[in-house]
Amino acid sequence: MQAKEKKVIVYSTPTCPYCVYTKTYFTKIGVTFNDIDVSKDQAAAEEMIEKSGQMGVPVIDIGGSIVVGFQPDVFEKLLNA
Repeated sequence: MQAKEKKVIVYSTPTCPYCVYTKTYFTKIGVTFNDIDVSKDQAAAEEMIEKSGQMGVPVIDIGGSIVVGFQPDVFEKLLNA
Protein backbone atom coordinates (compact mmCIF):
# COMPACT_ATOMS: atom_id res chain seq x y z
CA MET A 1 0.00 0.00 0.00
CA GLN A 2 1.38 3.39 -0.94
CA ALA A 3 1.69 6.09 1.72
CA LYS A 4 -0.90 8.30 0.10
CA GLU A 5 -3.43 5.45 0.16
CA LYS A 6 -3.26 4.99 3.93
CA LYS A 7 -5.84 6.82 5.99
CA VAL A 8 -4.10 9.24 8.34
CA ILE A 9 -5.88 10.90 11.27
CA VAL A 10 -4.21 13.51 13.47
CA TYR A 11 -5.88 14.10 16.84
CA SER A 12 -4.70 17.53 17.93
CA THR A 13 -5.39 20.81 19.69
CA PRO A 14 -4.70 24.32 18.36
CA THR A 15 -2.28 25.17 21.21
CA CYS A 16 -0.03 22.10 20.89
CA PRO A 17 3.30 22.83 19.15
CA TYR A 18 3.96 19.15 18.42
CA CYS A 19 0.56 18.95 16.72
CA VAL A 20 1.64 21.82 14.46
CA TYR A 21 4.96 20.06 13.73
CA THR A 22 3.10 16.86 12.86
CA LYS A 23 0.62 18.52 10.51
CA THR A 24 3.37 20.59 8.88
CA TYR A 25 5.43 17.42 8.35
CA PHE A 26 2.56 15.55 6.66
CA THR A 27 1.74 18.57 4.49
CA LYS A 28 5.40 18.95 3.48
CA ILE A 29 5.70 15.30 2.37
CA GLY A 30 2.34 15.37 0.58
CA VAL A 31 0.34 13.09 2.88
CA THR A 32 -3.35 13.89 3.11
CA PHE A 33 -4.67 13.66 6.65
CA ASN A 34 -7.83 14.30 8.61
CA ASP A 35 -7.18 16.78 11.44
CA ILE A 36 -9.48 16.37 14.43
CA ASP A 37 -9.46 19.08 17.09
CA VAL A 38 -10.11 17.13 20.30
CA SER A 39 -10.49 20.36 22.29
CA LYS A 40 -13.77 20.95 20.43
CA ASP A 41 -14.97 17.37 19.88
CA GLN A 42 -15.49 15.37 23.07
CA ALA A 43 -16.47 12.19 21.21
CA ALA A 44 -13.26 12.37 19.17
CA ALA A 45 -11.25 12.96 22.36
CA GLU A 46 -12.76 9.81 23.86
CA GLU A 47 -12.02 7.89 20.64
CA MET A 48 -8.40 9.11 20.76
CA ILE A 49 -8.00 8.00 24.38
CA GLU A 50 -9.55 4.61 23.60
CA LYS A 51 -7.19 4.08 20.64
CA SER A 52 -4.01 5.28 22.34
CA GLY A 53 -4.53 5.02 26.08
CA GLN A 54 -3.21 8.60 26.19
CA MET A 55 -4.80 11.95 26.93
CA GLY A 56 -1.91 13.94 25.43
CA VAL A 57 -1.73 15.10 21.83
CA PRO A 58 -0.83 14.61 19.10
CA VAL A 59 -2.09 11.10 18.56
CA ILE A 60 -1.70 9.91 14.99
CA ASP A 61 -3.55 6.99 13.41
CA ILE A 62 -1.75 5.77 10.29
CA GLY A 63 -3.73 2.99 8.69
CA GLY A 64 -4.79 1.71 12.11
CA SER A 65 -1.36 1.98 13.73
CA ILE A 66 -1.26 4.47 16.60
CA VAL A 67 1.65 6.84 17.23
CA VAL A 68 1.78 9.22 20.18
CA GLY A 69 3.79 12.40 19.69
CA PHE A 70 5.78 13.87 16.83
CA GLN A 71 7.88 10.94 15.57
CA PRO A 72 8.75 11.47 11.88
CA ASP A 73 10.90 8.30 11.71
CA VAL A 74 7.97 6.20 12.92
CA PHE A 75 5.56 8.01 10.59
CA GLU A 76 7.82 7.27 7.63
CA LYS A 77 8.10 3.56 8.50
CA LEU A 78 4.33 3.19 8.87
CA LEU A 79 3.56 5.17 5.70
CA ASN A 80 5.97 3.05 3.67
CA ALA A 81 5.13 -0.32 5.25
